[in-house]
Amino acid sequence: MLLAAIWGASYLFIRVAAPVLGPAVLIEARVLIAGSALVLYAAAIRRLPDLRSRWGAYLILGAVNSAIPFTLIATSELYLTASLAAILNATTPLFTAVVAALWMKDRLTIKKAIGLVLGLAGVAVLVGWSPLPLTGRVLLAIGLSLLAAFAYGIGGVYVTRTFKGVPSLTLATRQQFAAGVLLIPLVAVEMPAARLSLAAALALLGLALLSTSVAYLFYFHLIAVAGPTKTLSVTFLIPVFGLLWGVLFLGEPVSAGMFVGLAIILVSIVLVTEVRLRLGSSAAGR
Repeated sequence: MLLAAIWGASYLFIRVAAPVLGPAVLIEARVLIAGSALVLYAAAIRRLPDLRSRWGAYLILGAVNSAIPFTLIATSELYLTASLAAILNATTPLFTAVVAALWMKDRLTIKKAIGLVLGLAGVAVLVGWSPLPLTGRVLLAIGLSLLAAFAYGIGGVYVTRTFKGVPSLTLATRQQFAAGVLLIPLVAVEMPAARLSLAAALALLGLALLSTSVAYLFYFHLIAVAGPTKTLSVTFLIPVFGLLWGVLFLGEPVSAGMFVGLAIILVSIVLVTEVRLRLGSSAAGR
């Protein structure tokens, strides 16, 4: 519950900070602060990760599991509410199932196929019954959120195929720094949209330290003591908390369609959850 609440809060933090800092600057600061905090933690427990080898593979991972989806979500939240973005990102397991079927030849059973169709229906209900006016920018932002979920799906499969046996702390730390390297060109051309406010600064720190560094540490601990299956039930709670925080702290509008769409998407995740549990590493991309 606590991990889901922290990861769900990331959409709140992004909604506050992205309009001020700009998506690229925000995410660059997020991954560098988070990566540095993880290094300090690793040093404190005397488990410093190896930061020298396999940089090509880590750059790919940093792209599909951090730089691309983080930036797409931050861009989408310039026009979407935090709650809507959180629900849209709940489709990640559905995209993971599709990527696994195409890339790893994972069998797409009838139950999983029904789950995918239901997921699409849930997105359609969510978008069509949204409290936001369906302008061109809003529709583009929705597409960016779904593209971010697709990137997470690729990242989960890539981790499974490429990084077997790599310690989670090493994986998470190097993923953040690799994403930071990739985002340098975007940061060089994007200036902050406004002067840094206290609210934006606190949101940035919350995003980097709480929703990234601390969340990873909780995630690693739960994997160790409870196992991956129980830990990955967090997937079902993240959009619920994302919606809750957006309503409580930002006063975001909600509609019956958001609850109906969320319910349909969660049912669809249940149907494809076998793929989700085998490719649980994608949860580490939030």
